[in-house]
Amino acid sequence: MEQNPHYQLFIDGTWSEGSTGQVMTTYNPATGEGWATFACAALADVERAISAARRVLDEPAWRDMTQTQRGKLLYRLADLIEENAEHIGRIETTDSGKLLTETAGQTRYVADYYRYYGGLADKIEGSVLPIDKPDMHVFTKREPIGVVVAIVPWNAQMFLTATKLGPALGAGCSVILKASEIAPAPMFEFARLCEQAGFPPGVVSVITGDAENCAIPLTRHPDVDRIAFTGGPDTARHVVRNSAENFAVTTLELGGKSPILVFDDADLDGAANGLIAGNFGASGQSCVAGSRGLIHRPVFEKLVQKIADKAAQITVGDPLAADTHVGPLCTIAQIARIEETLATAVAQGARIRFGGAPLDQPGNYMAPTLLECSDLETETLKVEMFGPVMSLIPFDTEEEAIAIANGTPFGLGSGVFTQNLARAHRVSSRIKAGICWVNTYRAVSPLAPFGGVNQSGYGREAGIEAVQDYTRTKTTWISTSDEPMANPFVMR
Repeated sequence: MEQNPHYQLFIDGTWSEGSTGQVMTTYNPATGEGWATFACAALADVERAISAARRVLDEPAWRDMTQTQRGKLLYRLADLIEENAEHIGRIETTDSGKLLTETAGQTRYVADYYRYYGGLADKIEGSVLPIDKPDMHVFTKREPIGVVVAIVPWNAQMFLTATKLGPALGAGCSVILKASEIAPAPMFEFARLCEQAGFPPGVVSVITGDAENCAIPLTRHPDVDRIAFTGGPDTARHVVRNSAENFAVTTLELGGKSPILVFDDADLDGAANGLIAGNFGASGQSCVAGSRGLIHRPVFEKLVQKIADKAAQITVGDPLAADTHVGPLCTIAQIARIEETLATAVAQGARIRFGGAPLDQPGNYMAPTLLECSDLETETLKVEMFGPVMSLIPFDTEEEAIAIANGTPFGLGSGVFTQNLARAHRVSSRIKAGICWVNTYRAVSPLAPFGGVNQSGYGREAGIEAVQDYTRTKTTWISTSDEPMANPFVMR
């Protein structure tokens, strides 16, 4: 891996510095030291990227490429991603602190998202309508929606890029990927693969920068047709307001406060692993973190002890090491926020069973933490932690558990652990969330739609319908009569 690399913006098939010369440093969360620099986009760079994306939609190289040829390009990109998964994973781990075992593995797996949408590219079909008018042939076709702005956060960059870029390119759109200004390095490494895959210049651009100079001009630009955003609710509100300027079709994949319900008939070993996966996996830095554990009272103490025993075996340390389970948090600000939230929860009566403090070593390390809560108003049950913090609260009845699970403005993920099949169906159908995992947690697939409800956003990524969300339907009417058009003042 290159030492102290500098990343330029990738716009219209070329690499360049930002128009204002602004450069930022990205820091290694494991050491706290700067390790790379990157160029930042300003208004002129945003204009250049959008102009290129608009232009290429009308150029034969992309406009006239067959749907099958588009699919083959996506397959080529998938192959490159798979070949470079270890390298990109190492870059992402150095930049964000996520475990190499996860970043490399996830990068390798997201190649299948591009293969999935490459396969769907020539399955995007219109239809001939059995129209209720004589002498009329009427058909529909799906056309690319146009210029797409995809805004991707730092915490699962390759995955959250694939769920946007895959269907967008499969549909024939052009895309500006806006990387987070926190840990953007893997996105620029990915841009090199898009360049190698052979997409015409302007089809994919990758930029980053701050809100004022980059994100706001991008999301309110009149030539943008669609915005796909993943991030927090506060930023999402600004995106929606900005989209009022261009009426861009917008989808939002936001945060969550996902419940995991464990009933007294559950396999407690599996439930403990599910809660650990949902809270300590990815160091808790996941939008689907199952940070509200709802535990049937008869098994509460037994499950807490089982989790504590397993947590004692967790290795916190170097995210590049194969035997590490929990790495550093991406930013030091997350540590401060977690400490403040934990202090509030303890003042409200919560009990810290283990953890509860940062580790005394270089880097942004937080000890895996479990809180036992007795009050639904406990702060850690309400605030998205984005760190390795698990909050458990007991319940007595199924109805109470469902009420607690739904007692949140969010609705992204959820989990149910039970051996009772009827209960699994009954409870999962009543939880107000876009995703429900039963006797497992944090599983994803290109075939499975991903998204939430309420303040967790709207729209779905992945799955067969996602590619249609990057198209518009055009209806064409053809008169098959030999007679000229009759009375112009009567609707046909």
